[in-house]
Amino acid sequence: MIRGAVFFDVDGTLTPTSSGQHLAELVGNAKEIAQIQAGYGAGTLSSDEACVLEARGWASRTPAEAQAFLESMPLVDGIVETVSWCQAHSLVPVLATLAWDFVGTYLCSRFGFDRACGPRLQIVDGRYSGEVAEQFDEQAKRDFAVRVAAELGVELRHCAAIGDGRSDVPLFSVVGCAIAFNATPEARAAASATVNGPDLHAVVPGLSAWLETIALPAN
Repeated sequence: MIRGAVFFDVDGTLTPTSSGQHLAELVGNAKEIAQIQAGYGAGTLSSDEACVLEARGWASRTPAEAQAFLESMPLVDGIVETVSWCQAHSLVPVLATLAWDFVGTYLCSRFGFDRACGPRLQIVDGRYSGEVAEQFDEQAKRDFAVRVAAELGVELRHCAAIGDGRSDVPLFSVVGCAIAFNATPEARAAASATVNGPDLHAVVPGLSAWLETIALPAN
């Protein structure tokens, strides 16, 4: 039985800062990545522009290197408990993120998220080329959620989203419940509820209250 879905952002939501900033320590361009991400957050860089700039630092690195470095990526507390709560209430936990696709794949494998989205780095002869193979912006993130809801056979009003920043705003506008978690003013303004703290499980009361206000179908 699937009653709905909950879409979780990664950077700034499941991670205290961003997966890109953590991975920049491997690539060796932490200062540049911080400037790129600040530009995106401020709206001076588009998602596509930020991806192109970040991808350059990956030239000659391998997927295995990236995967190994993800093991030490800082994460907020309560991810396991929150995913388990969703599953216990027949809500499919999904990652809707602009983090590189391998980040989402790793988190799905580790915590049990159903699926993930994200931009993709080009691989040539087993190594990243420094180019972007597939772009993915905030509108694509919203569209991904729309497609997933359709594939699961649930209405968007029976879906929720948890996020913290600019890339979550379009998604917040189409779901039945939008919770801003440790969020920017822009995301808080677009959300139906705001939660702050170091533990993701703090969003569960808001999700529970939302479930009580609507009649969710049993598929």
